[in-house]
Amino acid sequence: MTNKRCGWCSDDPIYIEYHDQEWGKSNRDEQHLFEMLCLEGQQAGLSWITVLKKRESYRAQFFNHPIQTIANFTEQELALKCQDAGLIRHIGKLTAIRDNAVAWQNMKAQDIDMVNWLWDFVDQQVQLNDVPDYKLAPAQTETSQKLSKVLKKNGFKFVGPTTCYAFMQAVGMVNDHENDCISR
Repeated sequence: MTNKRCGWCSDDPIYIEYHDQEWGKSNRDEQHLFEMLCLEGQQAGLSWITVLKKRESYRAQFFNHPIQTIANFTEQELALKCQDAGLIRHIGKLTAIRDNAVAWQNMKAQDIDMVNWLWDFVDQQVQLNDVPDYKLAPAQTETSQKLSKVLKKNGFKFVGPTTCYAFMQAVGMVNDHENDCISR
């Protein structure tokens, strides 16, 4: 048995906990799926560790609230949140969280079970990939391209195919842990 982690995981305790306890683990909790989809969009142009270190602030400002509450945040409330140094202070990214909550609620209003809908992109099964080295894992796939296209069509923001693939990895829709990783 190995005690090796994926090559992307640094020795930062936050990264180790995220890698060992969350990344690549199948998750079907609606609030968590929404949070991760939005957090992956916050990462655009930044490192994931930056987002992880700000995660508790994002939870306090956004994700500890019901999705419906987030959907109702006003421009003034978002502007105030943009002053929080615990967040990535990019008004477009913060507004995207609210817009994504609106889009999520609009889909639910059409009687779409968002958890099942998302997991239908992988036929409700974790996709276990052969990953000898994390650098060989794809940045996007045909499935993430389809997910991105449909999300954008439904009003979601910061959900390009690479972001969607990172989301799929994060919530365990795909398991891209390296073949010899302890979390495989």
